[in-house]
Amino acid sequence: MKHSSSGFLNPKADSKIITLNVGGQLFQTTHETLNQVGPNSILSTFSNSISDLPFIDRDPHLFSIILSFLRTNHLPSYSKSPNFQTLISEFQFYGIDHLLINSLSNPSQFNPYTLHKSSLLPLNGRDTPSAISATSFGSLHVAHGSKITSFDWSLTRKSTILTQFVAVDSLLAVAPDVVAAGATDFSGLQIIDLDKGVVKESLNWENSTRSNSNVQALGSSNDYLFASYESSRRNSNAIVVYDLVGEFRPVFEIARNEIYGAEFDCGTIPATKLSWVSSRNMLLASGSHSGPTGVLGSIKLWDVRSGDLVWEMKETVDCFADIAVSSSLSAMFKVGVNSGEMFYLDFRKIGPESEWVCLGNKIKSISAKKEGLGCKVECHGNNVFVGKGGELELWSEVVLNKSSDETLLNDSVFMRNLMGKAEDIGGNKITSLKFGGNKMFVTRKDQQLIEVWQSSTTGCEPL
Repeated sequence: MKHSSSGFLNPKADSKIITLNVGGQLFQTTHETLNQVGPNSILSTFSNSISDLPFIDRDPHLFSIILSFLRTNHLPSYSKSPNFQTLISEFQFYGIDHLLINSLSNPSQFNPYTLHKSSLLPLNGRDTPSAISATSFGSLHVAHGSKITSFDWSLTRKSTILTQFVAVDSLLAVAPDVVAAGATDFSGLQIIDLDKGVVKESLNWENSTRSNSNVQALGSSNDYLFASYESSRRNSNAIVVYDLVGEFRPVFEIARNEIYGAEFDCGTIPATKLSWVSSRNMLLASGSHSGPTGVLGSIKLWDVRSGDLVWEMKETVDCFADIAVSSSLSAMFKVGVNSGEMFYLDFRKIGPESEWVCLGNKIKSISAKKEGLGCKVECHGNNVFVGKGGELELWSEVVLNKSSDETLLNDSVFMRNLMGKAEDIGGNKITSLKFGGNKMFVTRKDQQLIEVWQSSTTGCEPL
C-alpha cells in the first residue's frame, strides 16, 4: 500500500484496507502497515485477509498504541498512560517486541555529546556493584555481593539471583540471559543462565601442579570467550580461549606463565583486563602490579589464531591506571596512574619503539603523586570516556586534514569535554562505565545503584 506524504491513501495504488476487531472495537489499516511486523507475528496472518473480520480478544486501547507505532515507528504521546511494562507485554503477545526495542533502544541513537543523567536503578541489599555488563540492545546485568541483578532493555523489569560466589569480580554477557562470571577469591569460571537461575557450565584452568585457579578478567569477540586465570598460589597464569558459538569448549591457551623464584618480571603479571581489537583481529591483555618501586604493568597483543605474541610494552614510568581500545579509531588509550593524564597510541604506528602520546600535561608524567589512581577509561565508537574521581570526561577526535589513503594517519587532535548538566557533575568516585543500546551506565563507590545516562538536547560543557 502506498501512502502520500500526508498519510492519506493513494486511490490509484493497488492496495487494500484490512479491518480488525480487537476487543469489540474495529480498526482499519493497510496491508503495507501489517507487513512490517514480519512472518512470526500473529498480525501477519491477517495481512492477507479480505472478506473475514478477524477477532482478537485483547485490549483495544493498547492495540491503538501498537497500530500507531506501526504507522509511524514512534510511540504516540498518549502511550504513557498505561504501565509501560504492560505495553511491552502486549508487543510481546503480538510478536513485535523486536520493533519496539529497535525503536527505543537502538545503538544508533547514542549521542555522546548530549548525554546526561536520566535515571537511577536501585539495587536490593547493602552491597555495591562490583562488576556490570550490558548487552547491545540495552539490557544490564549487575554483580553486587554474591548476587546478580538483571534489568531488561526497558529498565522497567528487574530480577535477582544468588550465585555460589562470595563476591563476583568479573561479569560478561555472552547471550541475552546468559553471563560468564568469576571471582578473584573463588575457583573457576561459571556460565550462568540468569532466566533459570542455574549454572550451565563450570570451567577451570589447571597449571602444572594442578592447583585451583581464579578468574582475573573476561573478554569476548564474536566467536570466542577469553578468560584470564591465575593460580591460587599466584605462581602461574594463562588466558584460555573458549568457543563462544558452541558449548564453551576450550579451544586453546595463550599467555601461559610459570613463575619460579622471587625474581619479579612485569611481563608475567596476569591480565586484569581483556579487550578485543576487531580492527586488528587481536586480543589486548593488560595487567599491573603495585610494589615498593611503584606501579608496573604489561600490555600485550596476541594473535589468537596462532597463539603468537605480536607486540608487548612494559610499563615502568607512569603505568596505566586503566586502559581501553577503540577499534574504530585504531588506537588504545590510557590514564597514567601517576600523572592522571590521558595518553594514546595509534595501532598503525605500533612497533618495538612505540611510545605513548600524551594528550595533556607531559611534565606530570614524572610525578609520583598517583593522581590517576582508580581512574577508569572506556571507548565507545569514536569516543573515549574517562572517569576521574567523580567527574566524567569525553575525549573526541577532531580531524583537521583527512587522508584519502586509509594506510596514512589523519592530521587530527583530541578535544576534552566535561560531561553532563551542572547538577550531574561531581559525586562519589566512578568505579565502572559500560554501554548498551542508546545508554551509558555508571557505577560509583559506596552507592547501591546504577546511573543511567541518555541523550538530551543539551551538550557537554567545555573545559
